Amino acid sequence: MGRDLSNKCKLCRRATEKLFLKGDRCGTPKCAMVRKPYVPGVHGKKGRRPQGEFGQQMAMKQRVKRIYGVMERQFKKYFHDVKDKPGVTGDLLMQKLEMRLDNVIFRAGFAPSRQSARQLVGHSQFLINGKKINIPSREVKIGDVISAKPNKTKGEYFKQLAARLKEKKGGTPPSGWLETVPNEIVVKIKSKPTRNDLDLHVDAQVIVEFYSR
Repeated sequence: MGRDLSNKCKLCRRATEKLFLKGDRCGTPKCAMVRKPYVPGVHGKKGRRPQGEFGQQMAMKQRVKRIYGVMERQFKKYFHDVKDKPGVTGDLLMQKLEMRLDNVIFRAGFAPSRQSARQLVGHSQFLINGKKINIPSREVKIGDVISAKPNKTKGEYFKQLAARLKEKKGGTPPSGWLETVPNEIVVKIKSKPTRNDLDLHVDAQVIVEFYSR
């Protein structure tokens, strides 16, 4: 299972915006984009040179890969899976990324970041329709029910998570295509995500143009 072990704060600085790769830390003064709001490197403070069309396409691809924690080989496979399907290819690509299990755990509010969600799934902390799963890239389907493994809910992490969910009174997560069970660590896939469900500043069509060169 490939992982990007790069410095997360440098990835945000390279993208010149917060990618929220470190969860709650990104909302504090300790965030690198607050302390060093310029690209990394010895010439970072001088600003970035204007990018051409290819550079902009490459930057957008890299940004989306880093947000979802996907390596190049897998990301390219996602593109080839959707490029011949009916519909807007860019939207279909983002839909496929959003329906990864680790992203669903993050979107439901069960993990502070996608990286944390990936770790939880990899350690078999969740079930899909009552069956154990430890593959973060698993694509969920409409009607799937994801829940915390019963014997894991007594751990400190899930106790704190349950307390936070209780304070929110089981509110619906920001993503309208998901439905959480009040006061429980359970989320159901209601529908496929649409462009309106995304809160990311990305232009997926630029990525399609990059791979269609």
